[in-house]
Formats: sequence, structure tokens, C-alpha cells
Amino acid sequence: MARDVKVFALSTCGHCRNTRKWLDEHKIKYDCTEVDLLHGDEKRKGIDEMRKWNPSLTFPTVILDGKEIIIGFHPEKLEEAFKDA
Repeated sequence: MARDVKVFALSTCGHCRNTRKWLDEHKIKYDCTEVDLLHGDEKRKGIDEMRKWNPSLTFPTVILDGKEIIIGFHPEKLEEAFKDA
């Protein structure tokens, strides 16, 4: 079963890169917003959306099916979240 995966990341963040690499290696489709590359209203909207899930605004923030959140690069949590995917 495919999951709806949204990633909020920074283009310069090593943990963000590792999270995207893990998702890519496991052939998991995801939508990624690199917040630091956004500008103006687009950036404000991205930050506001992320803040709903992670008020601390720490990266990466991975949202699963609009219900579950993983903050930071945690391969073991990703493995658990996608074990049946």
C-alpha cells in the first residue's frame, strides 16, 4: 500500500539529504519542499504548512498520510513506517 509522503527539507541539510536518499533507495514516492529555496509568499505558505505539523520547524519533517510525523533522519522509524508499503 502506497503512502502519501510529504517531506519538508533544507537544500543544505545532511539529515534531509539522508532522508531523501533513504526514501529514494526504497523506491518510495514523496513530495519534497526545500523551504530554503522558496521565496516570498511561497516561502511563508511552506513554513506555515510545516509549522502545523512541527512547531519547532526542525528539519527534515516527514509527514505520512497526513497523520503521522517523523522529525529528523531516523532510518529505524522510516523502516517501521514503510514495512508494509
